[in-house]
Amino acid sequence: MDGVGRQWTAAVPVTPRRQWLRIFLGGLGLWLATVGAIFLTGNPTLLPTLVLLGSFLVPVTFVAWAFQRRDTGEVTVSLVFGTFLAGGVLGVLASAVLESYLLRPSVLLFLGVGLIEEAAKLAALALLTRHLAAKTVRDGMILGAAVGFGFSALESAGYAFIALFTVQGLSVVQVVQTEILRGLVAPVGHGLWTAILGGVLFSASSRDHFVVGIRLLFAYLGVAALHALWDAMHVIALFLTLFLTGTRDNRVTLDGSLGEPTPTQGALMPALEGLGMAIVAVIGVVWLVALWRSAQHGSGKPRTGWRVPTGSSSREAVLRP
Repeated sequence: MDGVGRQWTAAVPVTPRRQWLRIFLGGLGLWLATVGAIFLTGNPTLLPTLVLLGSFLVPVTFVAWAFQRRDTGEVTVSLVFGTFLAGGVLGVLASAVLESYLLRPSVLLFLGVGLIEEAAKLAALALLTRHLAAKTVRDGMILGAAVGFGFSALESAGYAFIALFTVQGLSVVQVVQTEILRGLVAPVGHGLWTAILGGVLFSASSRDHFVVGIRLLFAYLGVAALHALWDAMHVIALFLTLFLTGTRDNRVTLDGSLGEPTPTQGALMPALEGLGMAIVAVIGVVWLVALWRSAQHGSGKPRTGWRVPTGSSSREAVLRP
């Protein structure tokens, strides 16, 4: 504060323009070089490099892009790096433990996954940013994106590692395909959803507490619903295909695909799945853009809700009317 009691925040340091593009192009070149080296030499010691580069390339690029749009100087490189790694690890670990104990195969499985993973990422974000002096909506979105993209990178690395092992042995082709596919959809997945939650969380926050109000609750449920729809889209497309074109000869295999599909079904099912995922992505992007623009006009903070203390001297939650 200054001499008359006005609060101030650190100025935002200037960063090189299009730094995110240099990160992406440099990382892409290294990933392509790794792919080429593996096919030329067959050296299995390069596989971890392939998995990590491919899984982290797009998430790191988008975090670098978001970082250049921060509101205050409190959002530093070290803070973003810490939320990306620590937030991603905490989210992945918490989700894995909770899902193993709480979820069972059912029609609500995908909703359960969405609720658990979004709650884990939100909790990690709140834990890692609780001591920030200034909590703006845009900084919350940037830090939320960092946590979400950290989660996404680690999850993609896991899927790429699983894709490596097949009954025929190690498959570099499947790893490459998995990383390309997950890299293409990464911008509209975990990073997007947690960015929305981060903006809403910070919109009702001060130095000493987060306010868990109705707006945050609805945002959490909405983001979890988008997450669940995204994960369930393959199953939704399968049942829509059967409903529209199903015959008595059709059957669903154990891996959730359509056994012996007709040519029409073979084209319709991926089209429906892609269309559904595109709709979910558009809803998320529109929501994110609306929240980002609302911060430009100084949207007000809710006056009711649970005050969740974040300072070291606070000991309990207080209900404020």
